[in-house]
Amino acid sequence: MAIDINCDMGESFGSYTIGNDEKIIRAITSANIACGFHAGDPLVMEKTVLLAVNNGVGIGAHPGFPDLMGFGRRKLETFRGEIRNYLIYQIGALTAFAHAHGKLLQHVKPHGALYNLAAADAVVAREVVEALQAVGRELILVTQPGSVLAQLAREAGLRVAREAFADRAYQENGQLASRSLPGAVIHDPKTVRERMIRMVLEGTVISIEGKTISLEADTICVHGDTPGAADLAVDIRNELEKVGIEVKPMGDFVA
Repeated sequence: MAIDINCDMGESFGSYTIGNDEKIIRAITSANIACGFHAGDPLVMEKTVLLAVNNGVGIGAHPGFPDLMGFGRRKLETFRGEIRNYLIYQIGALTAFAHAHGKLLQHVKPHGALYNLAAADAVVAREVVEALQAVGRELILVTQPGSVLAQLAREAGLRVAREAFADRAYQENGQLASRSLPGAVIHDPKTVRERMIRMVLEGTVISIEGKTISLEADTICVHGDTPGAADLAVDIRNELEKVGIEVKPMGDFVA
């Protein structure tokens, strides 16, 4: 049995530093690297690619809306084809940095508002799928299990990695609980570890309403800008390996 641990990285910009990439990279197996639209810049992109290369971590593009001020978390109104081209542009940029250091891109994970929209909106999801079909059908698409995007991507013959979040609660319908709800963000490391092991071994999780729901995952996301994220990632990895689960890049096992 295998699982991947991913983290959003490379989200610093110019003089501004976000996250603790150098520390957390040691505990993860896949990096989602910002591509300059919601965060990141060319210097940060190359630095983060090198971090991944030097630590044996899978390299992934983390494209978002062109919204530096809103960190890509705001929904933007777009014309048909815009989202497709936003992704092609950003994936192409990160692919070039990976190639410059002798590596291939492993995966693509949309960011923020784009991630959430694509999971539920078929029009947006189709544009994401079209972008991957255009630039690299071999790339793995990271999205929520059971989402519209996961379904359309599989129908198109793309590889899909189902993602779970280490520090977030889920509703009965399998969707993430809104951050505005009490208990939506889980801070206790012991609780996080126990939830992740149950999810990987049993494919279930306790919802925020207290019911057991099905939630199978190929990759676990640890948010790098969360306080204590690096230590949490180490704890999760150690606990998973203790119970015999192999932690490795999603490209090694996602079909």
